[in-house]
Amino acid sequence: MQSSLYVSLSSQIALERRLTTLADNVANANTAGFRATEVKFNEVLANTGSTDVSFVDEGQDYLSTANGGLKGTGSALDFAIRGDAWFMIETPTGKMLTRDGRFTLTATGQLVNVDGYPVLDPGEAPIELDPDGEAPKAGRDGGLTQDGFRRGAIGLFSADFRDGFTRKASLGIVPTIPPEPVLDADNAGLVQGYVENSNVNALAEMSRLIMISRAFENVSAMTQSTEDVFKEAIRTLGSGR
Repeated sequence: MQSSLYVSLSSQIALERRLTTLADNVANANTAGFRATEVKFNEVLANTGSTDVSFVDEGQDYLSTANGGLKGTGSALDFAIRGDAWFMIETPTGKMLTRDGRFTLTATGQLVNVDGYPVLDPGEAPIELDPDGEAPKAGRDGGLTQDGFRRGAIGLFSADFRDGFTRKASLGIVPTIPPEPVLDADNAGLVQGYVENSNVNALAEMSRLIMISRAFENVSAMTQSTEDVFKEAIRTLGSGR
């Protein structure tokens, strides 16, 4: 009976983690460039004597690789990425990756994101444009031209998330392994005048959220039932003394 309690507890821990990621996905279904968080669970076998007991581990987060749909805006300062790459921004807590390409120019000509943080070039330096010049034109490789002159380039970065990552709310993602500039524009390229939507399917995630919630309730009921059996056994053994 103790094994059943441990199995139930491991299930509750795993289900709670999945509930948290699903709720975060649903909350960001309309966040530009948001990548959904998925969780991979593994079976853990433990020898408890006469039988092997199967547990579930707490799970490991990973990012969905599906691209969100592109929405045309017509703005020269809105950008989206086709392929597997990321923008990099500089924040007070460090550099982060994002797929949200809604940029603006400051009064001094610095290219910043919607939160006012500098967008970085391939060398991880801020991008300076002419605030009084014409609207910049962007090439597939991220290169920016104004008034016929090249003014800089928006950095596109590749990232390996297999060793883990830290999500900074909906602002951005920090991978454990440092990202690298994209050198081959054939695999990933910039599109001007578009914004990438979240890749979260809100209806599908809501359905999963309901299913996981019910599973959590069922496991909780099973745990309570097992505890009741323990209590009854203790009362029976105690009265027999």
